[in-house]
Amino acid sequence: MIEELTTEAEWQTFLQGSGDTLSLLFKHSTQCPVSAEAFEEYKQFANENNSYRYGFVKVIESRPVSNKIAEDLDTVHKSPQVFVLKNKSVRWTESHWNIKKQTIAEHVENER
Repeated sequence: MIEELTTEAEWQTFLQGSGDTLSLLFKHSTQCPVSAEAFEEYKQFANENNSYRYGFVKVIESRPVSNKIAEDLDTVHKSPQVFVLKNKSVRWTESHWNIKKQTIAEHVENER
């Protein structure tokens, strides 16, 4: 299941959970075709790998949450953007056309 994060409290809960479980986060622009394609890759990976936690935020509709994520993770905002989180820190991030199911799989495997 992929959890939509719409509040800063939901984001904080998700981030705290990355201390126990490898977690993946997707920042999605609902107005961008590149983001739509990347989100499909992310969802395909999630559907085939249920051992991890998954979240996403719609960057336009939930701008304060998106900004808080960038601040908390000390990253530059991009959209689309995927993160692999472990122990409340970024282990890997990628954006735009580089978000592919296989690429996500490779980086998740490195964190196991």
